[in-house]
Amino acid sequence: MSSSDSSSAESCLATVKMIFTTVASVAATAMLARSIVVDYLPGEMTIIIEEFEGFVHNEVFEAAKTYLATKISPFNKTIEVSKHEKENNYNVMLERDEEVMDTFNGVKFRWVFHCCYVKSKKFHNPRDLNSMLRSEVRSFKLNLHKKFKDVALKSYLPFMVKRAKLMKQEMKTLKIFTLDPDNMFQTYGDAWTSVILDHPSTFKTLAMDLDVKRNVIEDLDQFIQRKNFYKKLGKAWKRGYLLYGPPGTGKSSLIATITNYLNFDIYDLELTAVKNNSELRRLLISTANRSILVVEDIDCSIELKDRIIDEPPRESDETNDPRYNKVTLSGLLNFIDGLWLSCGDERIIIFTTNYKEKLDAALMRPERMDMHIHMSYYTPSTFKALALNYRDVEEHQLFNKIEESIEATEVSPAEVAEQLMKTDTVDKILEGLMEFLNFKKTKIEQDKVKKEEQDLEIKSTITKGAYYVDEQLMRNDRVDKVLEGLVELSKAKKMDNDQDKVKYEDASNINL
Repeated sequence: MSSSDSSSAESCLATVKMIFTTVASVAATAMLARSIVVDYLPGEMTIIIEEFEGFVHNEVFEAAKTYLATKISPFNKTIEVSKHEKENNYNVMLERDEEVMDTFNGVKFRWVFHCCYVKSKKFHNPRDLNSMLRSEVRSFKLNLHKKFKDVALKSYLPFMVKRAKLMKQEMKTLKIFTLDPDNMFQTYGDAWTSVILDHPSTFKTLAMDLDVKRNVIEDLDQFIQRKNFYKKLGKAWKRGYLLYGPPGTGKSSLIATITNYLNFDIYDLELTAVKNNSELRRLLISTANRSILVVEDIDCSIELKDRIIDEPPRESDETNDPRYNKVTLSGLLNFIDGLWLSCGDERIIIFTTNYKEKLDAALMRPERMDMHIHMSYYTPSTFKALALNYRDVEEHQLFNKIEESIEATEVSPAEVAEQLMKTDTVDKILEGLMEFLNFKKTKIEQDKVKKEEQDLEIKSTITKGAYYVDEQLMRNDRVDKVLEGLVELSKAKKMDNDQDKVKYEDASNINL
């Protein structure tokens, strides 16, 4: 190779090196410029967090409302404060258009509470709860730099939701919710109205059979610890309890006790106020997690007929059919364990009844009513606990006699408690309780004898009636004459019974 050729090759190589160096320098400059733009030039984004997501409350909105109350600073000009007379803490919330700043792992986040008033009430979008007759739509706006979007979504917001749950549990004041008839057709959340639940009942003070009480406590403890277990089985995290027994045996007190024990709110559902199955589902999904839904006197609330015949067939086009305008057994069963119940977690459903035998078997099976709790008449084993709670008495010479009388008498805890609440000395109170139990026992025996006499009288009347009927049937061959004779006989017997009743009442008045 000549010297000229070698020189030309070196020249070309130098040119190529210069080109690559220039390209690398330009690329580096571009990357540096991009970094400068990202880091120093405006790149803010906004995350909108509305109060409702479709049909349900937005968990992130509720968490932000609780969490941001702790971030209010002297720079905030307006805040909202509320407190119920039975609450220990003040409820603080941002007023509309107020801002707060928060820092998480060195990243700054700016929050703004936004309210938008809706003038028209005619617009209705069934998929958007915010459009349904609301006068105000509320949301939070979270402003941040674009490059911290993943930090916000994957770390900051989950941290805030978890922190808010702990704060709510620490500050929670138990409430009982009931249906608000004036707002039944407003938004889902507005259908319920609440008051503070300040019931003092606990498992320690509850007059209840000790073995039954222990079983209930163990079942509740197991339920609240089995979130992963229910998820593994593919079942909704809920539990059903049926409380049954005579009036005054403590069903309502047990519900209040469970509420205090779990720190769950109560939703008291009156089925007679619900128009149809669709409205029932709507009310269900508006209840909160960690709550107890109560339907008292389920056998008296609505007429629950056979679920096969209580609804029109699916192919029916009669939308005005009256069978659609009521709550049915089929709708109630779907309400208890259907797909709609999976819209929430950690829920308890409690039904109460005085007459368990009146309920449909489909309503009482496991996975609907998982545990049946018999609230029975008073037993000797629970008397000492009640005496200790009401009168601070552990032992007394009358205890054995009282327990024997309780065992021989059908008496409710409410009746015993009424006697123990009388204002007198302990001796007088227990003596009065003995007299009450003896009177109750005597009355039960008298009622039993009276019922037996009535049964004998009814049998005798039926026998005599059958004789008179036979006699009438034998008097004439014509059917019309026989029937007329039976009518006349019935009138005469009724007149005789009325006269005997008057004579009996007159004699009773003379004896008095």
